[in-house]
Amino acid sequence: MTTRRIRSAAVAAAVAVGVTACSAPGGGKTGDDANAAESVVIGVGSEPDTLSPLLGYGKDGNSKIFDGLLARDTDLKLKPALATALPKITDGGLTYTYTLREGVKFSDGEALTAQDVVYTYRTVLDEKTNNTARSELDAVKDVRATGDDTVVFTLDYPYAAFAARTVLPVVPEHVAGGQDPNTGDFNTKPVGTGPYVLTDWSKGEKLAFKANPHYWGDKPTVKSFTMAVIADDNVRATRLRSGDLDGAVLPPNLAATFENDEGRRTYEARSYDFRAVTLPTSGKVTGDRAIRRALDAAVDRRAMVDKILDGAGRPAYGPLPVDDPWYERGIERQHDLAKAERVLDEAGWKAGSGGIRAKDGRRASFTLYYPSGDKVRQDHALAYASDAKKAGIEVKVEGATWEVIEPRMGRDAVLAGFGSVGDPDFGLYTLLHSSLAGDGFNNMAHYDEPAVDQALDAGRRTQDPATRAAAYDKLQKALVENPGYTFLTHIDHLYVLADRWDGLTTQLEPHEHGFASGPWWNIEDWQPKK
Repeated sequence: MTTRRIRSAAVAAAVAVGVTACSAPGGGKTGDDANAAESVVIGVGSEPDTLSPLLGYGKDGNSKIFDGLLARDTDLKLKPALATALPKITDGGLTYTYTLREGVKFSDGEALTAQDVVYTYRTVLDEKTNNTARSELDAVKDVRATGDDTVVFTLDYPYAAFAARTVLPVVPEHVAGGQDPNTGDFNTKPVGTGPYVLTDWSKGEKLAFKANPHYWGDKPTVKSFTMAVIADDNVRATRLRSGDLDGAVLPPNLAATFENDEGRRTYEARSYDFRAVTLPTSGKVTGDRAIRRALDAAVDRRAMVDKILDGAGRPAYGPLPVDDPWYERGIERQHDLAKAERVLDEAGWKAGSGGIRAKDGRRASFTLYYPSGDKVRQDHALAYASDAKKAGIEVKVEGATWEVIEPRMGRDAVLAGFGSVGDPDFGLYTLLHSSLAGDGFNNMAHYDEPAVDQALDAGRRTQDPATRAAAYDKLQKALVENPGYTFLTHIDHLYVLADRWDGLTTQLEPHEHGFASGPWWNIEDWQPKK
């Protein structure tokens, strides 16, 4: 990814849902240059619910507290972490064998063993553990230790993406094993093998970290850092400008205000992060396929990219971005109001009072929720409602907290955000498979299309690239014919940081960003500029 100066923008966009703004965490550019280089304060819009990998934290890598058997480099290629090498794959893709590094210790000084790896995976796979990402390890039949340094996974079927799933952070059995994984102290007081140790977590305010004295890798030059949780975009920008923050996640309009600041640089990361409207199939209006197809045609995706994102993104015609190698060319749909009207006419939705269509006495009207405080989702929701109204569909936009939205997700539309990197199975399965409908934030639309389920299963259960490509092509075409979501935009992520370090890069990023992703994904490798 490249660094760029952000041009001026008049459109406000927020990139993360936040919580309450925090007071000054300390840090920033205080003291002499040497001390400043060793301490970093980053402003982010949200915080995790838990820091336990047993409940899903860090499952895609980039945790500063933990390590997985494998990790990803800047280009997302897999590399050894706690393992000495990439896995040895045998039995036609059914057996994966990992050998652990010697001398690795957890931050409490206890040695890492193969049994810790076994405990981690078995606990995640235990149905009593509240981990909604369990389906991503569906292929695992058994995991066992062979001595202190060897771990062997046996799969039920040859899952092509399995190695990438072993970036899952490993937790210490001697600490977490004596606790309830759902409610234990480990969720907020983690112990890991990563380059940093959590020193303080003030919910809704900040998370503070220091270098792990037992870390097995090179010792970080940045000795401590703080993630300041600041919900309001403007407050993050103000604190960055004042020097209270060294870096921050910012929307385009605020990033543009630092364009001429020679002391800071703006970083742009491409992403799989998309915004979409969930259209529950159980909804009295959204359950009609004609409504969903009409909305897909009526929406002006290009205008959303240009006006809401100031060009920092791409139109989304499905869950995979248009530049992804697995993307099915030819499914692009242009803004086509005439087609939307034709689809509705043919399905019996006729123009009624106030220009809103009706069928069998029911108005084409439904509510669309977005999380309060998220300006980019609000702007998407309002633009979507405007496009829908031109086709005769009334979309009533309401902002609410997630506490209000979650109980309604099965029947009401939501302006949602998703997107995972690494393999098409990651994200697509949890987004679309009917078996996961209503499982937390999985399959929020309660989508149920047999052709899509079959494609997901086929893509997951083979290692043959041609078979997988055919399955995901079929899936993307099926989503056009029977959309359970209106896919709107893929969003680029923007960050502004003080220009004081070398080694900063960005990766292709998932939906979840700011806390784990961003230019600070490799903060342990930063060096002060000379």
